[in-house]
Amino acid sequence: MRPLISAMTSLRHVLLAALKSLLRGKSFLQAMLAFWISPAAVTSQDGKLTPGPTRTVADFLNEAEDLLLGPVDDGLSDFAAKLKQQFRIGLRSNPACMLPSYNHQLPSGHERGQYLALDVGGSTFRVALVELRGKGVKGPASTIVQMDSFRIDSRAKSLRGLEFFDWMAERILQTISKESKRGSSPDDPLLVGMAWSFPIEQTSSKGGKLCGMGKGFYAAEGLIGRDLGEIIELACRKRNLYVELSAIVNDSSATLLSEAYLTSSTRFGLILGTGVNIAVHLPVGTIGQPKYGDRPQSWHDKASHVIVNTELGMFGKGILPLTKWDYSLLDSHPRPDFQPLEHLVSGYYVGEVCRLALVEAIETTGLFGGIVPPSLLSPYSLDTETLSLIAADTDPSSSAACKIFASRHPSVVEPDCADIAVLRTISSYIARRSASIVAASLVALWELKSETEEELLNTLPADSPFAAETKAEMEIARTTVAFNGSVIEHYPGYLQCAQQYIDDLVSTSSRVGGSIELVAARESSLLGAAVALACLE
Repeated sequence: MRPLISAMTSLRHVLLAALKSLLRGKSFLQAMLAFWISPAAVTSQDGKLTPGPTRTVADFLNEAEDLLLGPVDDGLSDFAAKLKQQFRIGLRSNPACMLPSYNHQLPSGHERGQYLALDVGGSTFRVALVELRGKGVKGPASTIVQMDSFRIDSRAKSLRGLEFFDWMAERILQTISKESKRGSSPDDPLLVGMAWSFPIEQTSSKGGKLCGMGKGFYAAEGLIGRDLGEIIELACRKRNLYVELSAIVNDSSATLLSEAYLTSSTRFGLILGTGVNIAVHLPVGTIGQPKYGDRPQSWHDKASHVIVNTELGMFGKGILPLTKWDYSLLDSHPRPDFQPLEHLVSGYYVGEVCRLALVEAIETTGLFGGIVPPSLLSPYSLDTETLSLIAADTDPSSSAACKIFASRHPSVVEPDCADIAVLRTISSYIARRSASIVAASLVALWELKSETEEELLNTLPADSPFAAETKAEMEIARTTVAFNGSVIEHYPGYLQCAQQYIDDLVSTSSRVGGSIELVAARESSLLGAAVALACLE
């Protein structure tokens, strides 16, 4: 346990701490005595005097490991099996998830042309001119000719209904006006492909009914059920900009399409950043017929398979390995049942779970001098980016990590390498749990795809044009999963951890043969939106 504050941080720090306690309602003498005698005797959690450490750091970490990784280490295969059953039910009857797109044809890799692409993500809106050059050409098969990126901050997220789409239209116009006068005539609208990072009930390749958005957005307010393509086209027309959204894809579907343009074995697209989602290429008959809506028979005549937006975050209710910190997060969440799985894996929530665990560790073990940095009292104040930067500092002194934490979460007690080591350990448990759940989700979907391909083949006449396509799907030896997102791309060790969990699950899978490989898909949303548009042509 750390020595007294007088031996650690000087009298000036004690006085500062006491002054802060005084401002929270303590008497000056009470605050001074508490901080002088035992730094862990007072925390900033609720401004009240509390006992000193009640357990050791080692005890806390043992409990954290048991809670966060125990269910993963002992029952991940069982969890994947239960998740697969939820996927089957969702495919048939849940209108909010397992949503079939209009993309039934994967790219050949030889599509060519320049396309305007939009990417609406959880924190960024991008507008780009994308050139597809095709496989086999000298140089890259695709390039981004021009791109503007706009941060979707809290103010933009709070825009309600049409206000948000007006905000989008302004930025589309801002980008287009730099390049040319294209889109200035209603008789010659500018064709656009868009990656949309939120649920949509697709009614055509170019449109779909807007659904609840989550992630702190209010743009769907008053517009749920309205056609997304029409909303955006109307917002643009108000600015004398005429566009036609010819292809709308979910960001996970865009990720799948972008890598399928380069790698023919790609059948999954994984997004893991602020949120989480997976797109998967499945037989058409796997999905309940009502989910296809009123799409024309000509579409069904051509489509043996379709890219499905799973809305993965919505699954897991009743089977997820929740801890006391997860329950605490849910208690204060405005929609605790909306995306159960996302709460345990995505970048938006990983930091919050770690914050809740860290506050408990500080209050009960004397970590960080027993004083909770004031900023950590605010929900979601410990972001996953901070944890990623701390995890990346492998120097024994942890000097860089100490500076990062102290600058973002200042306190009267400066963190030392022992504090940071504990924080790094807690966050590593949470990151590993996230990676294991993502791995289980992928393997469950991989098994489900194999099973449904076999089910389809058994129902097809021998001379069916779909039989050859289905057999080809079943013969893919190494399935490629295209991935994109800040967590899986940048969190140290996350990708390797997820791949190891995948390999372990595949080795014990009921499916015989085959493997899964995670492959990075750079700029996948923009490229995928362009590929979707090219496939339509």
